[in-house]
Amino acid sequence: MGKLSVIADVRDAFGSELDTGQQSALISWLAFTGTFSSVRGITHAIRAGKGPFKNLSVGGEHLHHYMWGIGMLAGVGAIAVRGDEELRRHPATALVYGAGLALIVDEFALLLDLKDVYWAKEGRISVDVGIGGSSLVGSYFAGLPVIREVVRRRRAARQPAEPAAPAVTGPAQDAPASGTGDRREGARRLGARFRAPLWNRRQGGRARPVGGGERPSG
Repeated sequence: MGKLSVIADVRDAFGSELDTGQQSALISWLAFTGTFSSVRGITHAIRAGKGPFKNLSVGGEHLHHYMWGIGMLAGVGAIAVRGDEELRRHPATALVYGAGLALIVDEFALLLDLKDVYWAKEGRISVDVGIGGSSLVGSYFAGLPVIREVVRRRRAARQPAEPAAPAVTGPAQDAPASGTGDRREGARRLGARFRAPLWNRRQGGRARPVGGGERPSG
């Protein structure tokens, strides 16, 4: 269940945190990184005579994998020129672009010198490390919004839920109403006192205040 939930979080974050262009860039970087790493592993296995992999030849001529990369990029270029917007934005287009570019870059020295120097010792390890590191860094920054969103969701899932506040029952529920009634009664009595006339009776030059007692009129 844990792995399935992580995959679901990655899928949701991929759709919510990245726009269409960012999604294509991330897919291209991941395709480049995966293809370059796979090709390096396969070529080393062929050279060491391990595994089921063999060189592909036609008529005695070895077919270098940069040829497949050129064909793949040509197809992507055709889609960019003549394809509609939906086809250009399709994830498969980004995937083919990244994989084809990796096939070409892996044999770039051969294209540059026009001779088979693929296994030359001069700088081969440094080139592998440089290109591999660059592809990993590019993939990381392209997918950084997705990574952040997944980490946020995983942290939120690990936090315990806050307990609900207990419901108030019994006489305590009537307390606010009772207090409100007392305040209303006090305000009513105070208003009645101020609305009453200051003197309500005059007899023989003498007046009696409302609250009781008598006061001389003159």
